[in-house]
Amino acid sequence: MQSSIIFTLASCVFFMGLVGFVSWYKTRGTVEDRDGYFLAGRGLGATFIAGSLLLTNLSAEQLIGLNGSAYGFNMSSMAWEVTAAVATIAMALIFLPRYLAGAFTTLPQFLADRFDDGVRRMSVVLFMLGYGLVTIPSVLYSGSIAVMQLFDVPGLTGLDYVPALITTVIVIGVTGAIYAVLGGLKAVAISDTINGIGLLIIGILIPVLGLIALGGGDFARGLATLTTDHPEKLNAIGSSTDPTPFGTIFTGMIFANLFYWCTNQYVIQRTLGAKSLAEGQKGVLASGFFKIMVPFMMMIPGVIAYHLYGPGFATIDQAYPRLANDLLPIWLAGFFLAVLLGAVFSSFNSLLNSAATLFALDVYAPARGGKVDDKSLVRIAKIASVVIALFSFTVAPLLHFAEAGLWQVIRIFTGFYNIPTIAIVIVGLFTARVPALGAKIVIVFHVVTYGLLRFVFDDVVTLHFIHQYALLFVAEVAIMLAVGYWKPLKEAWRFTTRDEVDLTEWRFAKPLAVTLFSCVVGLYLLFSPLALASTGGFSTMFYALGSALVIVNLAIWGIASRRAGTG
Repeated sequence: MQSSIIFTLASCVFFMGLVGFVSWYKTRGTVEDRDGYFLAGRGLGATFIAGSLLLTNLSAEQLIGLNGSAYGFNMSSMAWEVTAAVATIAMALIFLPRYLAGAFTTLPQFLADRFDDGVRRMSVVLFMLGYGLVTIPSVLYSGSIAVMQLFDVPGLTGLDYVPALITTVIVIGVTGAIYAVLGGLKAVAISDTINGIGLLIIGILIPVLGLIALGGGDFARGLATLTTDHPEKLNAIGSSTDPTPFGTIFTGMIFANLFYWCTNQYVIQRTLGAKSLAEGQKGVLASGFFKIMVPFMMMIPGVIAYHLYGPGFATIDQAYPRLANDLLPIWLAGFFLAVLLGAVFSSFNSLLNSAATLFALDVYAPARGGKVDDKSLVRIAKIASVVIALFSFTVAPLLHFAEAGLWQVIRIFTGFYNIPTIAIVIVGLFTARVPALGAKIVIVFHVVTYGLLRFVFDDVVTLHFIHQYALLFVAEVAIMLAVGYWKPLKEAWRFTTRDEVDLTEWRFAKPLAVTLFSCVVGLYLLFSPLALASTGGFSTMFYALGSALVIVNLAIWGIASRRAGTG
């Protein structure tokens, strides 16, 4: 037992050290100026963008939580992951071309350009409060809990639970902070990409080994058992009693995903560092296809666990840790731990890097009248990263002592700034005379109204909070348009193009977007009563609709190929 623990830890340190070395080697001498530190020198290619987006978005919380949801309920929670692919299409085709054309480093910088510095300051306050008080500490806390569930940290260290939790938080936080503080965005993107490869390997390996175990050593028999026994577990069409009702994907979830993938600073920052529009579009769309794979990597194992162990766990979140511990051989345990830790501190260091970027470029630099040299900006960003990291080390373990209350705040806090942000950005991009006053009214209106809905009238208003998102979005767009009609800008806003990178669109972006959207539709057809979730097998309707999707894609790609050949 002792030798296996030592081997696991030693191999984990080896893999993490390898990632660290490659990240350091690739970033030597490239992070001393503004663009180098905050935007990786505007030189990120599609591979690093896709890899970093994948690891920024996926962490131990999803690995355990999504599998737990599939184990305890069904596949309905895949909605948050799969429908995000639609948001990546919007980012690639609509938002990214405008962000790169304006050579923006942060979203608040765009808001200042479109509206005024007042809107910029208000948005920075919302983002910084969200990141510093809730998002960063919660990522550290949830990641540490995941590691402690998968590997008995108190047993390994001999510490009580709380000291073991604090130790885990600090180890994960310090590791992530090293990349973010010393290497900037480029180190974050490189380490994310390498860890992303590891996550894909583990994500494919666990369900394959699980199906072999389910079939008593026979993969095909395990697959047959998965698809015939308890087909209701493979249903993604959530009812009103499921974690994610199906109807929500057509209302507020659209806007929540648009915010996350198109306007959330810590996600979009790596796309703003693209070396060209074409590379950025390739990377963003590739990340959309990775989201399509999430149900197979992070939910099917939960269903396999249900088949293997039954419904006997004390909590549904125990399903994936038990499955991983039972399936992985000792020689892979260290690699798995390294991948898990990589996924955790990837989200942490991305948040840390973006929070420091916001502080340096949207708080410190404007306060100094914009007259700050690159070296000073990078130094301030590094100091801010250290301060924010130390603060998060203090806050994260406190979540343990008031878990119920604070986790409720964590789940709803994003709602305070996601909907007004996406509403303001959309109206800002597609109108020319709506003034800053409209954006300011919307921010105040949303914070007050959403706070009342969640904390005062929560028992009275029974409408699902995701549906509330949609209603608030419509109301806030209407408010901005009304203000624009009432007090329009005397001079229409004009977008100023800055030629920092090649803005030529990738010629296959649109046909690939059609294919990606088709995959979303096809996945819902597969995990529905028309196919896998039916006791009667695949229906005629499934084959008809699936064939229609294939025909549409063949036609689109045929047209695109002919245009490429004649272009």
